[in-house]
Amino acid sequence: MTFVDHYPKAARIVKANLIVAFVALGIGGFFGLIQALHRTDVFRGFVSSVQYYDVLTGHGVLLALVFTTFFITGLYQWGVTRTMEREPESSAFSWTWFAMMGVGTTMTATAILGGLVPGSGLSAAVLYTFYPPLQAHPLFYIGAALLVVGSWLAGADWFWTYRKWRADNPDARIPLQTYMVIFTWLMWYLCSLGLALEVVVLLIPWSLGFVEKIDPLLPRTLFWYFGHAVVYFWLLPAYFVWYSILPKLSGGRLFSDPLARVVFIFFLLLSTPIGYHHQYADPGITLVYKMWALIMTLVILLPSLMTAFTVISSMEHGARQRGGSGYFAWMGALPWGQPAFVGCALAGIMFAAGGFSGMINASLNIDMLVHNTAWIPGHFHLTVGTAVALTFMAITYWLLPQLTGKALKFKNLALAQPYTWFIGMTLMSNALHRQGLAGVPRRVAEPQYAGIDYEVPFGTMAEMDWQVAIGGTILFVSMVLFLVVIGGTWWSGAPTTDVDDVIPPALSGPEHSPKILDNLKLWMGVAVALVLIAYTLPLAEMVMDGLFSPGAFPAPM
Repeated sequence: MTFVDHYPKAARIVKANLIVAFVALGIGGFFGLIQALHRTDVFRGFVSSVQYYDVLTGHGVLLALVFTTFFITGLYQWGVTRTMEREPESSAFSWTWFAMMGVGTTMTATAILGGLVPGSGLSAAVLYTFYPPLQAHPLFYIGAALLVVGSWLAGADWFWTYRKWRADNPDARIPLQTYMVIFTWLMWYLCSLGLALEVVVLLIPWSLGFVEKIDPLLPRTLFWYFGHAVVYFWLLPAYFVWYSILPKLSGGRLFSDPLARVVFIFFLLLSTPIGYHHQYADPGITLVYKMWALIMTLVILLPSLMTAFTVISSMEHGARQRGGSGYFAWMGALPWGQPAFVGCALAGIMFAAGGFSGMINASLNIDMLVHNTAWIPGHFHLTVGTAVALTFMAITYWLLPQLTGKALKFKNLALAQPYTWFIGMTLMSNALHRQGLAGVPRRVAEPQYAGIDYEVPFGTMAEMDWQVAIGGTILFVSMVLFLVVIGGTWWSGAPTTDVDDVIPPALSGPEHSPKILDNLKLWMGVAVALVLIAYTLPLAEMVMDGLFSPGAFPAPM
């Protein structure tokens, strides 16, 4: 008996979300290959340089918003159901939020892909950030709004389940997986409010022609109010996996349940108030608030360091249970032949590298050296493109038999996939970081400007271009391997009863921590207060300057 046998209704919802996520992954991944080849001038036969920006938008939106959101809702539905030990309270409600997210995604994707069809009248080449002055078809913005609202309803579904459970268990500590889901979604409600205001109040009326002009600073600020916290919306589900499942895959148990709870509290409190660090170059934001963002961004490194300590300690415990010994030799006892473990472990290594490059982005003065250069997508692909995406793919190898009742198929391909992803990302991200140091711009179809010679720190531009092209191609192949394994298992895998889905309790359980950690109202109240401190005055100034005034707010003295 496994998850699909105990909770068939929840299993259907989880699988539906994963299907949409993997379709978005396939399309977005193909767009990534086109970008890697086109931008480096290795092959430009797929699209023109004008259409490149439609492809760039599709790559960002389908992977960073659609793939992640649907995978997260599927993963979290599984986590809430198994730890609350109850089916969704209303299947009709669950399918409603899934349908709303699906309709929104379809509308947004239609607007993006329409830009590749001459004469369609559709266009959404506004990139992943999609704030003015670039303008998309209204279908794009309406679809984005529906996707966000649908995700809000998904959270409401899980809170409904939690309240029912709490009524039956008034004195019990919140199970860790549900705890992590709740705190992720509290943060998501708080940060996505900025995106909803930007899209509904400003961008939809503007795209429909109800408003002729729009002040670019306000929607840009509202986007980045959301835009940095959304990184943690992607990252926290990876932490969910690293804390609650990776220790079991390592052969042991989580080192500390209380520390995991503290980490998720940190992210709720600190994720949203630091959006200004994406606006260091904006003259309309005062230096005081940029310094606030700098300090808060450096503080938020703390929960990531705490995570590294806890997860590595848990892996070491597992390795020693498997016979490992020595200061470092224990790492050889880890299950490097299991694809789910390998993917999660390699994702964690890449995340550490991404953390180092992220400290550069967080620094007010040093960031100016790499602002809007290829360094930024280099960093982004280490964090979201590997720490998150590779974790999601890897843990699917462990989850899918629980959801389908079928044994994982093509295990050799599944094992090769995380290694190929790691190699491809190492090549591509290394070259992008180095190109960023040379001043190569991001978000351009042809960075090989005529008459410009980049002064590269070491190596050559040609060598770096080939690294990007080869790395991107390997990543595409790795993604295809993943989809082959998942498709083969889903549709032709043999039935299995050999599913080890039991997650052992932590070495240090929730009883070793104060109950105040479970006080949702307290921590949400503190998070709201920090956001009000960070954003009330700047947003008030922008609104008073005029919601629909042309030009940005005057630079402060």
